[in-house]
Parts: sequence; structure tokens; C-alpha cells
Amino acid sequence: MDQAHAEKILKKVIAIPTVNDNEKEVADYLASLFAPYEDQGVTIEELAYSPGRSNLIVTIGEGETTLGFSGHQDVVDPGDLADWDTDPFVPTIKEGRLIGRGASDMKSGLAAVVCAMLAMLEEKKVPGKIKLIATVGEESGEYGAAQVTDAGLADDLSALVIAEPTDGMRQICYTSKGVVDYHVTSKGIAAHSSRPHEGEDAIAHLLEFANEVQARLARLDKKDPVLGKLTSLITLIKGGEQINSVPSQAELSGNIRTIPGYTNQVIFDVIDGLIAELNAKPGYQLSVDYIYPEEPMPGDAHSPLVQLLQKVGLEIFGHTLTPVGGTGASDGSEFVRAKGDYPIVMVGPGSDSQHQPNEWVSLAAYHQAIAFYQQFANEFFGK
Repeated sequence: MDQAHAEKILKKVIAIPTVNDNEKEVADYLASLFAPYEDQGVTIEELAYSPGRSNLIVTIGEGETTLGFSGHQDVVDPGDLADWDTDPFVPTIKEGRLIGRGASDMKSGLAAVVCAMLAMLEEKKVPGKIKLIATVGEESGEYGAAQVTDAGLADDLSALVIAEPTDGMRQICYTSKGVVDYHVTSKGIAAHSSRPHEGEDAIAHLLEFANEVQARLARLDKKDPVLGKLTSLITLIKGGEQINSVPSQAELSGNIRTIPGYTNQVIFDVIDGLIAELNAKPGYQLSVDYIYPEEPMPGDAHSPLVQLLQKVGLEIFGHTLTPVGGTGASDGSEFVRAKGDYPIVMVGPGSDSQHQPNEWVSLAAYHQAIAFYQQFANEFFGK
């Protein structure tokens, strides 16, 4: 595939606004690129999440071993347009950089994988069975990857490479923290503040939960050699009606970043157990909801997959890709739930501009990424 065509594909996917919505337009476009090769055995499936939102699964080649590539189609909101030098959804090239929302996170990675697979088909040199999984909703909860995983569409993989930006492809993220976001509601009984015995103080009950949950989570003190310790923050809190009333309601939200040493179920058991203990007291009415919990992603810095990626990286880029851990969750946190036991890593083009105004990717890095993914696929299958 020539560079002009590869850049056209990247520009097209960036020009489609997918701010937590509208991924089906990207999925349809990418599907149209693979449609001419259906006579080569290419299979194309769209898995609808909701109207206008579709995951895309494309499989090329054949064999018992399946190499997976993945990327998400959604982007974060561009924010204040006055902070941008150009329209975030009109891809603009300046000084070797392509600027636009999603240029780094992560439409350049997704487009690079697509171009690598298309190049294999054009050349009729597909080295083995390769599956592309393009997801919805990664930026707001990884629920596209969750849907794909629950549908069993990632069970047959032998390895998965997610094309998230990793410092201009200088790093390989092979392990990452998970996340548990939770929301606790406390209900009380309103009364005049001069007669507090007639009411139930929802704020006091909630604060008791807040203090105790932090203490109990602090006892989970294993330290991962790469990711460090589990962290827990209470990030939002509100409650009450007015200054001279016993508060009848209060609520808080918390964010926990987990490590492979503790499954999310361990966290659920701590929080649910505390809620049950408090509700056993007279007048306490606490409830908890979990928002898109993500499992931590385990990994091995010395796995054969990481070593092969390093070998190919040295050949393509001339430098060694450093294995690292990640503190944020990704689609990998959902794919770890698949039935197959396979390694998952993240490596992709991009810059440190993700989620910022004037987000960009180096076009040179983008083209190198295409070559990297194609050569990696060949060597993965021993070709």
C-alpha cells in the first residue's frame, strides 16, 4: 500500500466524529475497505452495541492459530474549540504531523493495523489467520470490548496486540491496573436540626462508610513490582438539603485502581461486606452501584510475544521497545475475560498529546507502524 492511500484512510477515520457515539460510520467505512477481498476468504461482521454504534470484526487468512489486532473507534470530546489551531475533525498536516482529534488516541493505531492487513491482502501474502477487532466505547467504559468478549468473539485468539499509543512505539505495555468505579447512596430521615433525634443523618452514615472503606482497602497492601500498590480515592461527595435540616440523603463516588494481585471480586467483597455490616445497624440505608469495573491486566515482560515485538521493533525502528506497565485501564482489561489464555499487549503510534487540543501523530511514525505490524504478523507465523 502506498503512503498516499494509507494517509487517506487515516484522514477519513479522523474526519468521522466519534465522541462516544457514531462508531458505526467508522465501522462501515473500514468494512468497505475489506469488502473487495471477500473472495479471498475475508469475513466481515458488525456487532451492534446500540443504534449508530457498532464493533467491527474482520478476519483474514486461515489456520489454527489466530493473531488478534485491536483498536477503539471512539474519541474523547475535543473540548473548547478555541484551544485548537484547526478544526479537530478536519485532519490537517503541518510539519510532518497530522493533527486532529483521535490522531494519537487511537485512530492512527487502528488505521495502521487496517493498512497492514490490507497490504497483506493486496499482495496476497496473508501469513496466517488474523482477526481485527475495532471496538466502541473504550473512552467511556470499554463496553464495546466487553460486548465482543461476552459474545465469544475473542475466545479463539492466540495473542492480541492493541494499537494504543505507547510513546511513539518506544514502549510495549504488557500489564496494567484495573479500575473499580463505585457510587454509594445513603438514605436518612429529614428532621429539624434542633431535634436531630427525630431524624437519621444520611451524611454521618455515609462518612462512616467512607472512613471505614479506605481503612479496609488499605489492608490490601500487596505491591506489584511494576504497577505498585492498589490505590483508592473518594472523588465525589454531596448530600443534605439545607443547613438547618438533618440530611435525608447523601452520596459519594470512589475510584479504585487495582493490581493483578487482587481481582475485582476481592474489591467487591470488601465494599459489599461493609455495606451489609452498616445496614445491619438501626436506621442505616446504604446501597452501592459499580460503574464499568475493569479487571487488571497481568503480563510477563519476558514473554515470547514481548520478545518478538522487541525484535521486530529493533528491525523497523532501530531501537529497543521497552516493556512497561500502565496505570490506566484499556480494552485489554475486558479481553482478559475471554476463555482463551493468551498474552495481551499494547503497542502503537501516537504522541503524548492524547486527550489534548491539537492532538497529533507523526506521519513518519504512522507509516513505520504499518510496516511494523505487517512484519510482526509475518514473523509471528514464522513467515
